[in-house]
Amino acid sequence: MTPRTLHHADILPPGAAIHLIRASVTSARPRALHTHDFIELFWVQNGSLRHHLPDRKVTLTEGALVLLRPGQPHALQGRGEDTLVVSVALHPQLTATLDARLPALPFWQAHTGPMQAHRDSRQLADLNHAARLLEHGPRDALGAEAFLLPLLADLSRHRTDLAPQAPDWLVAACAAAQDPAVYRAGAAGLVAQTGQSHPHVSRSLRRWLGQTPTDYINTIRMTQAAHALTSDSDPLPMVAEAVGIANLSHFHKLFRAHHGMTPLQYRQQFQRDVVQPST
Repeated sequence: MTPRTLHHADILPPGAAIHLIRASVTSARPRALHTHDFIELFWVQNGSLRHHLPDRKVTLTEGALVLLRPGQPHALQGRGEDTLVVSVALHPQLTATLDARLPALPFWQAHTGPMQAHRDSRQLADLNHAARLLEHGPRDALGAEAFLLPLLADLSRHRTDLAPQAPDWLVAACAAAQDPAVYRAGAAGLVAQTGQSHPHVSRSLRRWLGQTPTDYINTIRMTQAAHALTSDSDPLPMVAEAVGIANLSHFHKLFRAHHGMTPLQYRQQFQRDVVQPST
């Protein structure tokens, strides 16, 4: 069945360069995929959902951010009763203007598959603040860029270190690997994002980054663990579990290999005490 195409002229109000919609997503299985003649950017505000694509289904959790270029088929299916999605439609003229001006940004420019990133709780709060400003401000090109450019600039800081020639499916999967729902599942979580076989993903990662899927995921896990150790006081077993490692001995071994010291030494060296002002 040919996917139905949604047209920007039917969605964007006259004169608008950008349009934002908040929607609850039901758990009913979608009857068919659909495409757009415009870029759609959406994020999971609450709950989780299944993202149906032509070759696979991907689970998205709170904070997942997805960009689809025109002609990329997909559909959404909620998981549970509280799935809330925020969707942003961009006028093709705005897209063409940005395409001509922006530097190479893999999240923005991939044309062969949806791009995915993850927003943590702070980043999600910033994104929602920007969305509220967009809702209550002008929807012209200036308002659109005021919303988009800070987001794209922030995303560009979280690089995958892949060369521009790397396949889009690999770029998308490596970006998605920042999502806790992905890296907690280990190498299998990364591979599931690709729609490719594990051996093919392994060969591709070795070619483009010189790492195995396990190496790549463990680097993300240890980066997240280091952040947790210096930003809160959770006990080590809780930190290990939060990054998807149930065996505390294995967590210690990985952490020492990545950071050159034990988790406790790292916390003692880098965690900053909160100093109350004297009265």
